[in-house]
Amino acid sequence: MDHTQENEILVATQTYSVERPIYSYPALHGKLHKKDKVPDPIGDKIKRALSCTPKKIRNIIYMFLPICKWLPAYKPREYVFGDFVSGISTGVLHLPQGLAFAMLAAVPPIFGLYSSFYPVILYCFFGTSRHVSIGPFAVISLMIGGVAVRLVPDDMYVGGGGANSTNGTEERDAMRVKVAMSVTLLSGIIQFCLGVLRFGFVAIYLTEPLVRGFTTAAAVHVFTSMLKYLFGVKTKRHSGPFSVVYSTLAVIANVKKLNICSLVVGLMCFALLLGGKEFNERFKNKLPAPIPLEIVAVIIGTGISAGFNLEESYKVDVVGSLPLGLLAPATPDSSLFHLVYVDAIAIAIVGFSVTISMAKIFAVKHGYQVDGNQELIALGICNTIGSLFQTFSISCSLSRSLVQESTGGNTQLAGCLASLLILLVILAIGFLFESLPQAVLSAIVIVNLKGMFMQFSDLPFFWRTSKIELTIWLTTFVSSLFLGLDYGLITAVIIALMTVIYRTQSPTYTVLGQLPNTDVYIDIDAYEEVREHAGIKIFQINAPIYYANSDLYSNALSRKTGVNPALIMAARRKVLKKHAKELGTKGKPQSSVVKDEDAEAGGEEDAKQEEQIEENAKPMTIDSLVQKTFPEELERFLPPGPNVHTMILDFSQVNFIDSVGVKTVSGILKEYGDVGIYVYLAACSAQVVNDLTRNRFFENPCVKELLFHSIHDAVLGAKVREALAQQEALAPPPEEDSEPITDPET
Repeated sequence: MDHTQENEILVATQTYSVERPIYSYPALHGKLHKKDKVPDPIGDKIKRALSCTPKKIRNIIYMFLPICKWLPAYKPREYVFGDFVSGISTGVLHLPQGLAFAMLAAVPPIFGLYSSFYPVILYCFFGTSRHVSIGPFAVISLMIGGVAVRLVPDDMYVGGGGANSTNGTEERDAMRVKVAMSVTLLSGIIQFCLGVLRFGFVAIYLTEPLVRGFTTAAAVHVFTSMLKYLFGVKTKRHSGPFSVVYSTLAVIANVKKLNICSLVVGLMCFALLLGGKEFNERFKNKLPAPIPLEIVAVIIGTGISAGFNLEESYKVDVVGSLPLGLLAPATPDSSLFHLVYVDAIAIAIVGFSVTISMAKIFAVKHGYQVDGNQELIALGICNTIGSLFQTFSISCSLSRSLVQESTGGNTQLAGCLASLLILLVILAIGFLFESLPQAVLSAIVIVNLKGMFMQFSDLPFFWRTSKIELTIWLTTFVSSLFLGLDYGLITAVIIALMTVIYRTQSPTYTVLGQLPNTDVYIDIDAYEEVREHAGIKIFQINAPIYYANSDLYSNALSRKTGVNPALIMAARRKVLKKHAKELGTKGKPQSSVVKDEDAEAGGEEDAKQEEQIEENAKPMTIDSLVQKTFPEELERFLPPGPNVHTMILDFSQVNFIDSVGVKTVSGILKEYGDVGIYVYLAACSAQVVNDLTRNRFFENPCVKELLFHSIHDAVLGAKVREALAQQEALAPPPEEDSEPITDPET
């Protein structure tokens, strides 16, 4: 027998017994004494905030420069080899992905290498994750490219104004670089400001279904953007709504002009990469490190292209010029900010969301913590400073991060080593890759999309587990696919927030019953053993009560419990109306009998009878009629229904209640009270009690007696109240004291 079974048997055989009074809210708080909380003087708070101690300075440095915390604790014997292998493996991925993602960003390939160098070095100092690989990412690059193509379309420069095609292409690329730098700077400023203002929680609004649906749609965008490079056709690049449709139709329309040589080279690399990745996955436990298939494909493709002169002989598009050296810093054009601020916000949020998601996965796996606010600051610094050195927006690359972690990387020194390899290419050997066919880069990008396309398998999972999350996934995918990534993301966030409102507006309402001989109360419709107490209904809601669901709450209360005070009141009015008619018909002949001979003598009596008739003709209140009507007469006309004397509202799952909700609960107390049904509130949290107090729910002090510490306290309180009421009803009326009658003659 294992420990789990032993624990289950032990728990099942243990019992406990508690003897205590029934606690209403006043009774419980009458025995409690609140702690006196003396607020610190404002002067002490300011002094403490402005104080400068060595510990405080050290914490600030550790928070803003995490490298100062983990670098002194670096263990060379344990970490060096893993970081070295990981750095080399990640570096050889940076090269082809940097070149390929620059194509997605609509900028010359060399700028992809710049984006693979500067941000990686900066993140090493400011980032809190030890395993993510920072640099160009397909989704972010595609979003950058969408902005650049929208503001600088091909028609603006290429083939227009009488300029030759080469000069037009160079001018177009220079302008697109300027747009990309502006977007990068603005997105970096946004990320940095959000981090300083401690807005790292914004990532929670990008739920996992939303992120996965968004990245899947982005994968489709990337795939369609890469088709023209794989087929070797020249088409206009589209951006904005339905760009994926236009791009696909453009490739299909020009399929007759495809370059056979380019397609063959691309498919060969595609087969090599796909088969090699399956080999790496199958034998990952036996291989010391994954085979760097991307760099192998780059070397083979470059060798074949240079050896057979594919560019001149077969018109195969190649990477082209890769100038050696680093560019001097330059200030991005801030005059473009008003044209790109929406895209910058989307890029900033998506980049942070992807990074923090991967960082948290690795942090949980390896037992350390990441700070979302510091990650925002780190990404903001990478993008802001990087934009000065002609980099475009970066984020965490999923494929590179998995390689960096799986090959033994322990710290961001692996990323620094990878960036040094990119620096070597930029300064010395970049020209060797000028003959690399673009079809090879296209194949590399498409193969790396496999993980994103596998996210389509989420659909059956969400279908089984949550239709709401399935709706978020599908709407995010469809909106991002057809409206574009920027407007698609905005639409997805709005839909995700609407689902939150829907969840609270349409919560689960449950009628509870007692598990016999316990203080456990659970759904009466779910279990056969659960029983209801006679005359008591227990109603539970699993959401806050606020303006969006308060009316639905009161309607569900009457519907689920079967006790509708409006119907009871209507039936009672009908009974009283019939009873009033009976009283009127009985009194009518008596009031009409008048003797002529006694008319003058009985004038006063006639006047009294007429007043009595007029009084009976007036509309009478419910309470006055009830007081004049015997119960057996009411029961003669009332329809059969549940004999409920107490309604208990379980607030254990209500985390807040607003002013509209308080008015609704007050109305429930009045409506049910008018028909003789008590309403108790059970298991209210301190927050709910504070909300009720602030909204003057306890303006009548007697209302506090309706609050109980738990459901069981409320049930016992209702039973005690009914028992006392029955005793009073059965007790004989008190005898009036009378003096003995004496005979005056005796």
